[in-house]
Amino acid sequence: MSWSRQGGRSGPRGYHHGNLKEALIDAALKLIAQKGPAGFTFAEAARWAGVSPAAPYRHFRDRDELMADVAQRGFDQFEAVLARAWDGGRPDAFTAFDRVGKAYLQFARSEPAYYSAMFEAGIPPEASAELREAGERAFAVLRAATERLVSTMPAQDRPPVLMMALHIWALSHGIASLFGRGDAARRALPMSAEDLLEAAVLIYLRGLGLTVPAGGASSARL
Repeated sequence: MSWSRQGGRSGPRGYHHGNLKEALIDAALKLIAQKGPAGFTFAEAARWAGVSPAAPYRHFRDRDELMADVAQRGFDQFEAVLARAWDGGRPDAFTAFDRVGKAYLQFARSEPAYYSAMFEAGIPPEASAELREAGERAFAVLRAATERLVSTMPAQDRPPVLMMALHIWALSHGIASLFGRGDAARRALPMSAEDLLEAAVLIYLRGLGLTVPAGGASSARL
């Protein structure tokens, strides 16, 4: 469920015994969508879940642990979205890479509460082994896609895969955060975020010696 798409409710939800953890996760997502990842307290999340301020401690040590769980779930979903878009690099690396970029932007747009928890909550990855591993799995999709692109270049001209993957991640994240998200933090842009990302990636790839014809990514060649 995407809390970012829910509306009309301005108070606590009912709490069903036996599902406290999920109720708290749902409450956190709703509060992030309304107030941002730093805009509410642990006690407020409890009120939204319809439980006492002490109840959340059955599952979470503190607010940071709750936010780490939310971010981990976000990264798990993010990994699945990127992996589906990459689809093993079919029908070719350039076409699939373009899909990954669009999927990145679509996730930021459709799941802004998760996206904020993942990247803006201030929870360091090392705070949770599960969170760190989930983030690494999501990045691994982008790195694998980048490695496939790099493999199309002559061996002597290939840039370091990790460096290139980090550059592409920075481009994607910057455009998603500024222009492609689904909440009030999105800025106006006289083009689509997808068009902006495609242009930026094409310029970057051409700077590395790759030529991607205007006719489409599937016809890209060196």
